[in-house]
Amino acid sequence: MKFIDEARIEVIAGDGGNGCASFCREKFRPFGGPDGGDGGKGGSIWAVADRNINTLVDYRFSKLHKARSGENGRGSDCYGKGADDIMLRMPVGTLITDNNDGEVIADLTEHGQVMLLAKGGEGGWGNIHFKSSTNRAPRQKTDGKEGERRELRLELKVLADVGLLGMPNAGKSTFITAVSNARPKIADYPFTTLHPNLGVVRVSHEKSFVIADIPGLIEGAADGAGLGTQFLRHLQRTRVLLHIVDLAPFDAAVDPVKEAKAIIKELKKYDESLYDKPRWLVLNKLDVVAEEERAKRVKDFIKRFGWKGPVFEISALTREGCEDLVIAIYDYLAEQRQAETRAEETQLNQMAEDARAISSIEPDDPRFKVID
Repeated sequence: MKFIDEARIEVIAGDGGNGCASFCREKFRPFGGPDGGDGGKGGSIWAVADRNINTLVDYRFSKLHKARSGENGRGSDCYGKGADDIMLRMPVGTLITDNNDGEVIADLTEHGQVMLLAKGGEGGWGNIHFKSSTNRAPRQKTDGKEGERRELRLELKVLADVGLLGMPNAGKSTFITAVSNARPKIADYPFTTLHPNLGVVRVSHEKSFVIADIPGLIEGAADGAGLGTQFLRHLQRTRVLLHIVDLAPFDAAVDPVKEAKAIIKELKKYDESLYDKPRWLVLNKLDVVAEEERAKRVKDFIKRFGWKGPVFEISALTREGCEDLVIAIYDYLAEQRQAETRAEETQLNQMAEDARAISSIEPDDPRFKVID
């Protein structure tokens, strides 16, 4: 299946049915009065997050989604039938925005999450609602309201804990294959990865995290070189980035430090918040470097690159150092989740204390002020 991570669609909710102005004309009820029913509600359009879908390809070719209108009301107190709603199933991680003003309509982050995209119009009132002691034969009725109409932009951002950065052929696909269940295409030429790949890394039976591999970046990616930066959006939800560097390129004229700095430059040019994410340096392909030269080459790279963050030395091909890296990632993610949980608990406790403080204020308390 072709991977599509962006689409534009138009959604049109159904109009409400019109109310009916009718009077009872039964044989033995000569003055039966008004009996016009209400119109039915128009169909609404909803988005449903589905983890069994991983692409927006269905919406690349099916751009218009229109719900039916409600039926008109009829006599004999018959109300019009409401139209069925339309449920649009989308991948988990889809961000839905209004194409005209950029307003975020929905962010589908959990399986089964349901969000309203376009509300159907309410049905009109029949004349049965307008009868009174002074208006025995009302002829008023109202028309149904129009359903909402929107042009939407769908943008898929994969949900992963860890994202991989690096030049083409840096060994990202080999790494994700070595540590997870993902099986991307691996070859000895650049740009073998043409779309994001997700893999589940299992540290133990009950401990795991998700890692995302995107196509490699090259210098000038922000200006459209190579595959550009179109896939960098898939790293925006990650908690930590692994910058994988080929420490032993085939071409001796290639400088790993220059390539690594080019990646950082393109990252900053694309998105400052992505640039500010926690980033770890992973020096790959050490199996190609002689053991007596490894320490010297690693030290020289770190000094020239000016790196002061976490550094890991691995060989994705032989899996040397991969286990230590995986354990370090899981420990970091667990610590981050615990910190977020503590922050949420603190916020909830503070809200509860504020609520108790407000409820304990007496009416004659000087802090209690009545606003006319």
